[in-house]
Amino acid sequence: MADDVAPAAPQHALELRRVVKSFGPVVALRAGSLTLDRGSIHALIGENGAGKSTLVKIVAGLYRRDAGEFLLDGESVDFTSTAQSKGAGIAVIYQEPTLFPDLSVTENIFMGRQPTGRLGRIDRKAMRSEALEIFGRLGVALDPDRVTEGLSIADQQIIEIAKAISLDAKVLIMDEPTAALSGVEVERLFAVARSLRDEGRALLFISHRFDEVFALCDTVTVMRDGSYIDTTPIADTTVDELVRQMVGRDVTELFPKLPSEVGDVVLEVEGLTRKGVFRDITFDLRSGEIVGLAGLVGAGRSEVARAVFGVDPYESGRVTLLGAALPKGNPRVATNRGIALVPEDRRKQGLVLDDGVSRNITLAIRSKLAKWGLIWGGLENEAAQVWASRLEVKTAALDAETGTLSGGNQQKVVLGKWLATEPKVLIVDEPTRGIDVGTKAEVHRLLSQLAQQGLAILMISSELPEVLGMADRVLVMREGRLTGEFTRAEATPEAVMYAATADAEVAR
Repeated sequence: MADDVAPAAPQHALELRRVVKSFGPVVALRAGSLTLDRGSIHALIGENGAGKSTLVKIVAGLYRRDAGEFLLDGESVDFTSTAQSKGAGIAVIYQEPTLFPDLSVTENIFMGRQPTGRLGRIDRKAMRSEALEIFGRLGVALDPDRVTEGLSIADQQIIEIAKAISLDAKVLIMDEPTAALSGVEVERLFAVARSLRDEGRALLFISHRFDEVFALCDTVTVMRDGSYIDTTPIADTTVDELVRQMVGRDVTELFPKLPSEVGDVVLEVEGLTRKGVFRDITFDLRSGEIVGLAGLVGAGRSEVARAVFGVDPYESGRVTLLGAALPKGNPRVATNRGIALVPEDRRKQGLVLDDGVSRNITLAIRSKLAKWGLIWGGLENEAAQVWASRLEVKTAALDAETGTLSGGNQQKVVLGKWLATEPKVLIVDEPTRGIDVGTKAEVHRLLSQLAQQGLAILMISSELPEVLGMADRVLVMREGRLTGEFTRAEATPEAVMYAATADAEVAR
């Protein structure tokens, strides 16, 4: 009878509708939406900071949403832990798996839920048999008895996928799974993903690589600035259209770029190489010029900057400042010769949060302030006041703890510390990350003024509008190498994004 027919399962395995998530004053998700269907591989793409990771962490139970709807199999859910998410049939495969290295492949798959026999002892034979059966379904050959330590990232990801299958996960999320894989390993992972899709599971594939998205996925969702933009079948879209959706923002008064006279070469980097991190990096930097270094997270931009400054090592290549070679691995010499580095993580690498504002601003010039081996507080405050005033650092007093300042004012203190050294080259890594729009404009105005006064600036930024709005010239990195160089006029959002995501060679 018709009444005896079981209702069909909802087509949508998972739905997020206009999900909102904030961290204090920072809004990470404004309107995040996503729909995953059974038997489909769905891509999620967007620039750095678009909200993709926050969305995934809500699904994984790491974060709870502030507003919006979260449906699993048509039923509303609200996970308060990762255990709840896993128990509901959701598995997340990260770029770098976290397995127990001293346990076997099988033990890692069944960790915490080992089957037992009649006397309560672990049934290792049953575990091994199920592991082999799963690997057979996936079409991979892994020794279930092998210790996990020493396995490649690709094999470790397969173990994570096997763990998800053993838990009968209905939704699998792959977050940048191919970043550390070779071409052959990527193909094997794709074959596994397709087999999981054919079993009726829903897969979410997060990647910055358009070639992989078009080769693997059935549907694609684009996010921008914490909001859902569009969902399209892969067959009905193009790379051009996806790029336009990802970067569709105007460069406005947020970027008060002042005209400056570009002068002679100040810094030359030739063939800089560090195995497994970056290779054959060659560029120059001129006085009065802001050069933007763009690329996706993990492209190697910060590592190049740290190597130039002497914090990180490199095997080959040369760094030349004003015609004289700069020694490797010696940031003190780099500082004394006229290079300054404002690091990406200001709180951990740029400031002593328990110290006062004046102490932080004068950290890099303390030897110049010392008289007879002593530093008088009056001299320290006098030197700090110059930059605190110029940068309009908002603080109750110069001896106030720097950790009590806002993020924007902390960034100004770091800038003041390095500008106090009177550098010839200023390297700024993510200069406006985590600060409000008004302070962003102030920092941009300062950088523009410094360039107008003849300072050579290398600006690393993951925000494409910032790069396009402030740079006189744009360099693009992808996977440890330079893949593009553009004048300000040539640097369109599409051109920069192509160079950051496609297999291109640098054009000079």
